[in-house]
Amino acid sequence: MKRNSLFLVAHVVLLSMVCGFGVVGQTKPSALQKGDTTRYTIENCLNEFSKDKIEKTDAGYLYWFVNKDLAGGETLKMSVVTPHATTHAPHRHVDEEFFFVLEGKIEFYLNGQRKVVGPLSSLYCPPNVEHGIRNVGDTEAKYLVVKKYENK
Repeated sequence: MKRNSLFLVAHVVLLSMVCGFGVVGQTKPSALQKGDTTRYTIENCLNEFSKDKIEKTDAGYLYWFVNKDLAGGETLKMSVVTPHATTHAPHRHVDEEFFFVLEGKIEFYLNGQRKVVGPLSSLYCPPNVEHGIRNVGDTEAKYLVVKKYENK
């Protein structure tokens, strides 16, 4: 059951991105409405997790479910962070980000404040706001990152 709920969350996020339903309530035309029906195939619209495609990091690994080349800069990746590690120091950038915790216990840092959360928690980081995520638990932490790169 746990695995099925994680996949359900990932599919809901993916559908909202590809079908053009903005996470903040805005709508935008999908690629099919723009007339680009040949770009999207079952091969490039379906991504089944494979350890062969992970990107190792100092703190664990990343897996891109949707990279910025497929959906106009919109991305979905999973970050897996080893216990008591962080992917990078708190930082800021022009792109907003959404995070969804799948497993583990993480500390979310946002503009000087910190909060520890667990699975099924969502986090939002507005553009240009300092933020960071750290695994504060004794097991791996897994979370999804949804981001649109404005300058892809």
